[in-house]
Amino acid sequence: MQTKLFETLANKIHAKMARKPRKADKRLQVISHLWNYAKDKLDWPIGDNPTKGIDHYGKQREFEPCPDWVICKLSEAPDTVRTAAELILGTGQRPNEAISLEDIRFSGDWMEVLDEKGGEYFETYCTKDLRDYLSSRELKGKYVLAKNLTEPLGYDSVEKAFGRGHNSLGESAKLQAVYGLRKLAIIRLAEVGCSDAEIQAVTNQSPEMVSYYGKKKNRKALLKPAQHRST
Repeated sequence: MQTKLFETLANKIHAKMARKPRKADKRLQVISHLWNYAKDKLDWPIGDNPTKGIDHYGKQREFEPCPDWVICKLSEAPDTVRTAAELILGTGQRPNEAISLEDIRFSGDWMEVLDEKGGEYFETYCTKDLRDYLSSRELKGKYVLAKNLTEPLGYDSVEKAFGRGHNSLGESAKLQAVYGLRKLAIIRLAEVGCSDAEIQAVTNQSPEMVSYYGKKKNRKALLKPAQHRST
């Protein structure tokens, strides 16, 4: 009876996090490890592992790059959606890192972005498009996307804004756009002739991710930077 109750709870936790399958599977693994430790090492009489019969979501397919038509419609999107999109596309950072940037991190042609895994800021070039967009907005607090004067908007708020903004972006954009923008940032850097090492420095992406999306670049777009280097 006790095992069945915990199995139901574990199932609910896993299902509730279905939109974040990797985190959902990780949560199951944590429950499983703790349960096994308590049962096998501490000899607690707690019965069978409740996660045993729950299927994991498994490896997910990579997000497709955000299509150009979505980028063209960003000017019609709500401010929160457009600003989040501009930050993700302009920095190449993970969505949670990009939307948490403070205004003070932007200075002329340069900006500082946070490597959430390493916990350190690093300096990188700020594109003209992003500089121009940020300068056109009224600053409402310490953060570019501000909840109030001292706090940033949380990721959940931005995610919901993308969901509500699908009428202006198009039904197929929605949450896909949040992650697809970062992938598009990699492709654009590859198209202007950046090496994999340079793209890694700007986006802080893994070598595998840079290589995967770098291969999707438009070969014709490479002609201009190649011609400039040859002159």
